[in-house]
Parts: sequence; C-alpha cells; structure tokens
Amino acid sequence: MALVGLVMFALLFGSTSYVQFFSAKALNEDPLNSRSFYAELTRERGAILVDGTPIASSVPTDDAYKFQRTYGGEGLPAEQYASLTGYFSIASGSSGLERTENGLLSGTDDALFYDRVRSVFTGEEPMGAAVELTIDPEAQRAAWEGLGGQRGAVAALNPKTGEILAMVSTPGWDPNALASHDTETAQNAYNSLIDDEANPAFNRAIGGNLYPPGSTFKMITAAAALESGDYTKDSELDAPDVLSLPQTSATIRNAGGASCGGGGKATLEHSLVVSCNTSFAQLGMDLGADALDEQARKFGFGQDMEIPLRVTPSSFPADPNPPQTAQSALGQFEVRATPLQMAMVASGIANDGVVMQPQLIDNVRNSRTLDTISESRPHEFSRALSGDSAEQMQEMMVEQVRSGTGQVAQIPGVDVGAKTGTAQHAEGAAPHAWFTSFAPADDPEIAVAVVVENGGNAGSEASGARVAGPIAKSVMEAVIGE
Repeated sequence: MALVGLVMFALLFGSTSYVQFFSAKALNEDPLNSRSFYAELTRERGAILVDGTPIASSVPTDDAYKFQRTYGGEGLPAEQYASLTGYFSIASGSSGLERTENGLLSGTDDALFYDRVRSVFTGEEPMGAAVELTIDPEAQRAAWEGLGGQRGAVAALNPKTGEILAMVSTPGWDPNALASHDTETAQNAYNSLIDDEANPAFNRAIGGNLYPPGSTFKMITAAAALESGDYTKDSELDAPDVLSLPQTSATIRNAGGASCGGGGKATLEHSLVVSCNTSFAQLGMDLGADALDEQARKFGFGQDMEIPLRVTPSSFPADPNPPQTAQSALGQFEVRATPLQMAMVASGIANDGVVMQPQLIDNVRNSRTLDTISESRPHEFSRALSGDSAEQMQEMMVEQVRSGTGQVAQIPGVDVGAKTGTAQHAEGAAPHAWFTSFAPADDPEIAVAVVVENGGNAGSEASGARVAGPIAKSVMEAVIGE
C-alpha cells in the first residue's frame, strides 16, 4: 500500500508540475481558455503603431473591463489596417496581429517578466508592450486609394531589408464594432464579417483563395532559363503565332493573336518585354516542370512563412504533363500565388538575386519606459538567382517599362522594372489583373505586387497594365518620392 501510495503521489506531483511549468504557456495562450482571455480584457493592451501613430490602442472605461480597444488613428483609417491588426473581441477572441502578438500586447510574454515583477512592488497595473510596424503610411494610403472599391490586394517590400512597406486587402472592414463591450453587438459584427460574400476577413495579400499569377510567373520561367546556363537574355526562342501542345488538340496563342517576332523566333528579352505566350510555353516545356518548380521554390513557393502573420504558401502543380507544364510556365493551370509572394520574386530580382525575409514588425517597446525590447534585423530568406542572372532579369524588366507592356509604370527620371499579368481563372469570368515592379532599378527602395480581382472596374476588358499598373506606380512614387 505504501508503494502504491508513493507511485500515486509521484504521478500527481509530476502531472501538477507539468501543468504548472511545462504546459502553462500553451494553456494560457489557448483561445479556448476564457479565464485567461477575460483577465486580459481588464489589462491595458499595448498599442500597434505605424510611424509612431497608434492604429490599435486601449482607452480607459468605467465598465468592468476597464479598457476599450479602439482601431484607427489620425489619418490612418481602421479599414486600411484591419487586415493587419485583426480584432480583439469579447465575443470572438482575436485575429491578425492581435492574436499573433498577444503575449507582447497583453504583457504576458516572457520578454516583459521583469516589468511584471516591478509592477508587483510599485503597485502599478501591468501594461502590454507597444508594437511598431514597418508599414510606410504613404505607401499604404496609395495602395488603398488605388484599389478603391475594387477587390484585390497590394504587397510592397523594401528589397534590401524585407521590410513590408504596404499591405492592403480590399474590401476593408472596421474592427471597432467587434471590440464593443456589448456581447450582442460584438457577436453581430463578427457574424456580419464572416457571412459577407466579399470575404473581407481574408487578407488577400497573404492568404484567402490564392490567385493564378498569370504572366507575372514568366519572371520565374525566365529566371529558370538563365539559371540553367543554357540561355541568356539574347538567346533566340521558338515563338510561333500558334503553339500546338503535345498530347492534346489544344493550342496557345498570344494576347490578341499577335506575333512575338519575325520568322517565328524571338529573343528571351523580347519575349518578356512583349509578354509572349507561345515562346514562354515552349520554353517551359524545354526546361521541364522540375526546373520551374525548383526555381519557384527558391523564391519562396511551397514554403511556410510567418511575418508574423501566417502566409499561405504559394504553389506549383505536382508532376504536370508537358501541356500542363506549358500552361504552368505562363502562370496558369494550377499555379497559385499570393501578392506577397510575387512581390518577393520582384524583390529578389531587384536585390541582385537575394530574397530577404519579409517582416512586418520593426520593433517592440516597453509602453511605460519606451525602452526597446526587441528590434528586427534584415535576414536573408534565400538566394534565388546568381548575380549575373539577376542583372539580366533587371535589364529585361526595365526594358518592359521603357518599350513593352509595362510602360504605364514609367516614372520620370527613374528606371523602373516591371512585369504585367492577366490571369484567366474561370470560364466566363473576367481575368485577374496583375502588376509587379521595382524602383529605382539601380538602387531599389521598393518592390510591389498588385492584383485586382476579375478585372476590377474594367471587367473583361482588363489587363494587368491598364488596371493594376497605375496602382503599383502610385505606391512606388509614394516611397521613392519621400
């Protein structure tokens, strides 16, 4: 009996210790732990800042919860930033940065341990940390206003550091109603958000239903060709007016039935500049699906990533046959990508072949003392291209803006590189309009990707240059004009 009692005591002691010391953090952070959540409601959460201005903050109230979470700031509408901040709600928990950075914002993170200890002796209420974002408010505003009432998304990066300068998803939504202390009001706001057919709760820049990237994927196909060592930008490609696909009666034509070059031939550079479908489809089959997949992965396709918001991995189809490979080389078939992913592709090309890790948080500070708790530093994500291949890609993309399909992005006195895209995605539906670009080409400060769903206001008449190009240009000008 003594031995049994000793074993039971050891098991009880072990399980209690495990709960208190090893699983305590996970239990506290579990969204189903209502006790922990309600404790957080009575604590002043730290602010989420953009250029020093709060876009999410807590103000004192005289009700049982003590603090009311509010969204938006002076000149920074809540709808512009909702896809980043998310919400903190008594009815539906939290989302966005309010969820991923909850430990810091609520003051429960280990980084704030000494501040909590100090509060015990001073009698002050613990406070959450302030989280400063990398967002450039002028670039964010340009992206928001450019999209207007159209559904779509914009992602912009600093190619040298990976800092996210803009991230907009439309339609936007207002988190303030979800933060109400009236449970019925908060629940109704949540239900309306989730039931909305436009899916505003999706952050289209990094998730939701991913998009076929269309001809913007030709950047990856061209990069794979250069990296193979068998091609340069001056290499001649087969460029028929109509390309018959093997194993099928299907054919591929160029936009509007145009020709790419004389005599059924065109250089790689000319093919990219005029966005030739037939030459790139044949090039994709010549390179093979494995080479395209490998190159896409170097840019980030198929990779799990957190910025710290979770990014849905972009995808290249598994084991496509030759005609499917031809379609995939054009960013069609089952290729799917986020705007952030395509901004990473343009960013890697602009940064001499090196893709930097995207990051949304610039620094974290103690809300009371303003001391820096942590600060983000540039981190290399991958080397996607050799320096020589990247230089040739830069020259081709700059030429597309000078004389090709990307001329809409021309900025006086600045060399801009770009790639347009018009992506078919459903029979009878207007195409998605894409545009991805970087500037200045010789010393890049920004790389941006824009997608406008179903052609936006232009509908079936949409093209990437016509619909998405002006938006990308305005975002680039907002950054390089500062």
